[in-house]
Amino acid sequence: MRLYGLKACDTCRKALKTLTDAEFVDVRADGVPDSVLSQAFEVFGGALLNTRSTTWRGLDEAQRAKPALELLKEHPTLMKRPLIDQNGTLYLGWTAETKAGLGVT
Repeated sequence: MRLYGLKACDTCRKALKTLTDAEFVDVRADGVPDSVLSQAFEVFGGALLNTRSTTWRGLDEAQRAKPALELLKEHPTLMKRPLIDQNGTLYLGWTAETKAGLGVT
């Protein structure tokens, strides 16, 4: 299991505390593999883009108008977090739905 997120993200830390066997991938330092990002975009669409983030607020209108997948490749910190990959099944966020899908409480 891989958890894509940020070290400083409280939600990612909560998820990591519960998912002790997860491999953490810091999207700021390591990015997200294109194959994973593309799959996540197919599954979650625009929900993958965090428009409430500090990074988003720092973009100008021209940058915001770019396609979401292109923006996520240029600025991986725009991704909603955490993105969890469990044997090819993707989960976004640390919600009750994600926890149920992963079989944790």
